[in-house]
Amino acid sequence: MPTAHYKDLCIDARDPSALGEFWATVLGLDVVTLEDGDAKLTGPSPQHTIWVNAVPESKAVKHRVHIDVHVEAISDLEGVGANVVERSSGRPWTVMADPEGGEFCAFVRDERHDYRLYEVVVDCADPGAVAQWWADAFGVKLGADEQHGWYWIEQVPGMPFECMVFVPVPEPKAVKNRIHWDVGTDDVQALVDAGATLLRPKGDDGIGWHVLADPEGNEFCAFERE
Repeated sequence: MPTAHYKDLCIDARDPSALGEFWATVLGLDVVTLEDGDAKLTGPSPQHTIWVNAVPESKAVKHRVHIDVHVEAISDLEGVGANVVERSSGRPWTVMADPEGGEFCAFVRDERHDYRLYEVVVDCADPGAVAQWWADAFGVKLGADEQHGWYWIEQVPGMPFECMVFVPVPEPKAVKNRIHWDVGTDDVQALVDAGATLLRPKGDDGIGWHVLADPEGNEFCAFERE
C-alpha cells in the first residue's frame, strides 16, 4: 500500500530567475519568475512542475541528487551556459555543470525529445535499502543491476520522467541537498513510522507542508491531501 505519491521537483538557487531560465530551456518547460523572487517551471501536467527556490548558500559539494537529461548535442547545453565537467569515456553520458555549478548528466540522443528530463539520480551509502524504501513508499517494484550496485524505481504514478536511480558513493551526505522532490500523502505519520525523520512540521514558521528526510537523510517535502 503506497504511503505517498510523486508531486514535483525543487531546485535550490542563488539566482532563481537565471537558473530557472536555464533549466526551462534545457528541459523544454515554461518558466515564470514569482513575486517572491523564486521561479516556477511548468509543463503539460502539475507533476512536471519544478520550483527553483532562493537560498543564501552557494553550492559547496558535489550534488548528492542530480538530474539526467536528453540532448541532441552537448554544444546545445554549452550554448545556454552549461560547462563540461567530464567528457564521456566509454559511457553514454557526459557530466555537465549548470551556471551555478550543479552537476547533471547529459545523454546524447538521435531523436529529439520535447521534454528532456530523463531521470533523477541519488547518491547513497546503501542504495538498495534507500531504493527499496522509496519503492515501498510509492508502491512500485524495485529494479536492480547488482553488478554495479545500481537500483531504480520506475512507473511511479504521475512521475513525468523515466525513473529514479540510486547509486553507491563512498562519501557521506554532508549538507542539505540542493535538489529534492515533493510528495503528496494522506498519512505523514506512516512515512515516519516507516523510517522517515520529521525535520520541520507543517505550520513551523508558517510553512504549509512537512519537511522530512528519508533513512539516508535526503530531504523531501510532504503535502497532505486536502
